[in-house]
Amino acid sequence: MERTKAEAVIEAVLFTMGESVEITRLADVIEEDVKTTKEILKGMKERYEQEDRGIALTQFDNAVQLCTKAEMYEYLIKIAKAPRKMTLTDTVLETLSIIAYKQPVTRIEIERVRGVSCDHAINKLLEYDLITELGRLDAPGRPLLFGTTEQFLRCFGVKSLEELPELNPVQMEEFKQQAEAEVQLQLDI
Repeated sequence: MERTKAEAVIEAVLFTMGESVEITRLADVIEEDVKTTKEILKGMKERYEQEDRGIALTQFDNAVQLCTKAEMYEYLIKIAKAPRKMTLTDTVLETLSIIAYKQPVTRIEIERVRGVSCDHAINKLLEYDLITELGRLDAPGRPLLFGTTEQFLRCFGVKSLEELPELNPVQMEEFKQQAEAEVQLQLDI
């Protein structure tokens, strides 16, 4: 397929899907190999940036998505309803951190790290599409396994889990002490 036509097809697919599409699937659609498809995507991304367009190509692991540039947000809210804001309490953020760093992880494992029930936090994270159910652990009771979503990557401005900052042992100890203090507060009440 001619390059201009391949770009048009990719753009149409990404626009229509409205979510990320695996590069291998795009390669199949334009009947090219993955390497050539990545080169085409790179060229498209550079052109969107050079031409100061309102859209951009964003890559997540092995998928790409057509997105609105962040600097266009102020104009979008003038025409659309203001997006619903997520409120992430400390408890919800702690739960999300545990899932992000230990995934796939069960509810029991999360509660073991936090020291308290995390039902509310997990439900909020599922509602906000920051985590998803990845399946079930092959163990008694077949507990659900949780992991982060592409929405998580978008919200926190990272392209893959490898970009998450490393936790140092001092931070881990502080988190553990905070969780233990929270448990003690709940027991005292």
